[in-house]
Amino acid sequence: MTEVSEILKSVLSTIRVPRPGDRVHKDECAFSFASPESDGGLYVCMNSFLGFGSKYVERHHAKTGQRAYLHITRTRKTQEQKTAENKEDDSNSGSGDPPKKKPTRLAIGIEGGFDVEQEQYQEEVKLVLFPDRQEVTSDDLASMPDVVRERVSLSMAGLQAADSVSHTLQVQQWDGEVRQESKHAAELKQLDNGVKIPPCGWKCEVCDLQENLWMNLTDGMVLCGRRYFDGSGGNNHALLHYQQTGYPLAVKLGTITPDGADVYSYDEDDMVLDSKLPEHLSHFGIDMMTMEKTERTMTELEIAVNQRVGEWEVIQESGTTLRPLWGPGLTGMKNLGNSCYLNSVMQVLFTIPDFQTKYVSNIDKIFNEAPSDPTQDFKTQVAKLGYGLLSGEYSKPAPDPGDDPNSSTEPRGDQVGIAPRMFKALVGRGHPEFSTNRQQDAQEFLLHFINMVERNCRSGMNPSEAFRFLVEEKIVCQQSQKAKYTQRVDYIVQLPVPMDQATNMEELQEAERHREEAESSGAPPSAAPRAKIPFASCLAALSEPETLIDFWSSAVQAKTTATKTTRFASFPDHLVIQIKKFTFGLDWVPKKLDVSIDVPDTLDLSALRAMGQQPGEELLPEVAPLPLMTPDVEVKGILGSHGKEDDDSLYSPLLSPVLDDSTVSQLCEMGFPLEACRKAVYYTGNTGIDAAMNWVMGHMEDPDFSAPLVLPGSSSAPGTTPTESLPEEHLVTIVSMGFSRDQATRALRATNNVLERAVDWIFSHLDDLESMDVSEGGRSGGGSEASREPPPGPHVHDGTGKYELFAFISHMGTSTMCGHYVCHIKKDQQWVIFNDQKVCASEKPPKDLGYLYFYRRVVE
Repeated sequence: MTEVSEILKSVLSTIRVPRPGDRVHKDECAFSFASPESDGGLYVCMNSFLGFGSKYVERHHAKTGQRAYLHITRTRKTQEQKTAENKEDDSNSGSGDPPKKKPTRLAIGIEGGFDVEQEQYQEEVKLVLFPDRQEVTSDDLASMPDVVRERVSLSMAGLQAADSVSHTLQVQQWDGEVRQESKHAAELKQLDNGVKIPPCGWKCEVCDLQENLWMNLTDGMVLCGRRYFDGSGGNNHALLHYQQTGYPLAVKLGTITPDGADVYSYDEDDMVLDSKLPEHLSHFGIDMMTMEKTERTMTELEIAVNQRVGEWEVIQESGTTLRPLWGPGLTGMKNLGNSCYLNSVMQVLFTIPDFQTKYVSNIDKIFNEAPSDPTQDFKTQVAKLGYGLLSGEYSKPAPDPGDDPNSSTEPRGDQVGIAPRMFKALVGRGHPEFSTNRQQDAQEFLLHFINMVERNCRSGMNPSEAFRFLVEEKIVCQQSQKAKYTQRVDYIVQLPVPMDQATNMEELQEAERHREEAESSGAPPSAAPRAKIPFASCLAALSEPETLIDFWSSAVQAKTTATKTTRFASFPDHLVIQIKKFTFGLDWVPKKLDVSIDVPDTLDLSALRAMGQQPGEELLPEVAPLPLMTPDVEVKGILGSHGKEDDDSLYSPLLSPVLDDSTVSQLCEMGFPLEACRKAVYYTGNTGIDAAMNWVMGHMEDPDFSAPLVLPGSSSAPGTTPTESLPEEHLVTIVSMGFSRDQATRALRATNNVLERAVDWIFSHLDDLESMDVSEGGRSGGGSEASREPPPGPHVHDGTGKYELFAFISHMGTSTMCGHYVCHIKKDQQWVIFNDQKVCASEKPPKDLGYLYFYRRVVE
């Protein structure tokens, strides 16, 4: 012990005591998914408070020289230990200790929330000194000098008491379910209609349903609740009653106890508190103090759903028992509270070779080059996730939850899997939606993640290029027959769903008649049939020409009609198709289209390739209308980002247009950038909001959409300032950040050669820079449109337009903000379903019900 004591003395200055605000990673390794429950436990650096599995702790020691680590191991308690603890709890409760309570809030580790970990595991901690892995227990510390014992003991105790980063995030993400007092509670109107409600035996007064019943607190009507997406719940009669009467508050019968009850405010669209609930119930003869709970509260129902999210009952294939699969590339992901959208997207992405090559093949290099805090490094955390999914290290059967060898319960196919807490926290940081535990749209998350990959791959291989393609939009003025071509970058093909093309239209119309009859008679409606839409109709709806009304034609200098067609200017290696199932009803309420689409296994889009300008076809001139001047007023120069307060020589007064301020203001109020609004009014000749709005919609994808209005003949017009006039040192600085010389030039021109502003500008215009198209560089006076070479555009992969389906993501629920996502992926000619922690061979993949479809190019 003397030797250990001397070592501790020598490293005492590196041992820190956690302070409030310190990030303590004691649940998960920074480089792997090792945890205190894993073999070998977790080592927490007592200086940086980073956690490492046994595989990576040596690497950290060698890189940093840190020697002291807190070793945490957790072992699952046996059934005998749990039984003994339960007996002890029972005896303690008899001696005055409060009994353990069931969770009452959708929160973790706080009053009323979940406290699962402490009940399931037994924890052991000790100090380990590297490189020899000498172990020091609390008993060993007792015999060491005071200065050593006190410092080390305080650090160990502080680490044990500190909330881990993942725990803190979970509390932040789940908490917030505290109900607010209803604005109707204090002055709620209650009718003196003589209605008295019995203490039991309730049923809906419209459909006789005996479950999920709500009593309106104004008139005492007992009616059933809402229908859930799967058809269960009620028949919406309580909601319909509110819509007819406006009576706002209802209490859920069966949840009334002396402690309170579930109260819902239809007007406030939320669960609320009613401080006068005893009085309101008493009005209808209900004594709260004598009532017992017979139904689960809404919170309990929500907790139950989140506890079993990912269970096989949520989504299954025709009720068949599916065969669990294990091994490399077949790793499940734990649901972190509605994180199935993230799980599904990442499972598919790491099936794609580009992502495997970028992040998994280079994992040693990525980890070796990781910064001092790898938990905050995008590349490190993506590589960690990719390796976790592909290696097979975590694709093992999960231990029986009961841990009882005598239990006859069949294993459910759950895996140990991986819990992507660190990854989710990093990619969601600062995002108003992805930083929460609410359900999200898988398509939006896919684009969000691709955007993060783009930002972090400014140099070197960029795996998101596998999805990147160019779209050509051709607009033809019907009066002059002249055309305009623009290109933009995209990553997803969004296919509309033409409901009027359903092949079972008669069946749908008949079902709608039955629904209307049932609604008028108060009878429960029958299940509606699913619309069957041909995939060819969806594709046709995408490719057919779109008519533009009130299009401002620069050829005829007036509003006219135009047609717009959209085609592929390039075909990506991997094509993502989104079925636009989510839309808005007439009342602007989001709804989901219940459709079945015969999505094909193979796809040939060759006929949709863009052809570009055709021989003999004339292009619409990019000429602005003549500047509109006030005849007898001297017009001052217009100051913009190129001008100065005391010198606006960059703008000639003779070229300063008088713009319709009211039209500019109307466009700005819609959320468009000021300079774009000014250009829209200028280029449409002050002809009104319709023409200006049409110009905005037609130019939103232009790279210079938000750039300042530059007038023809101005010395600062794009394309007239030679590159040589730009400060070379500024160009070099921006290029060194991973941008092209063209992009650096553009940024400096847009900011009057001010380096700091150019850097800010370039990062706020990343999407514009990626879509630099043929309009880049402006329209110079010399040379025709056809004679100018387009500048270099975004890098895309191109090839044949023939594809085969290899994955799809499905959604269950009424909107993207609720329900559940799973994905199916084809591996070795076998469809596999990934449902969070369950990975099984798919018997009947529901390809017609998908939301996102992933195709790969067929190499001929």
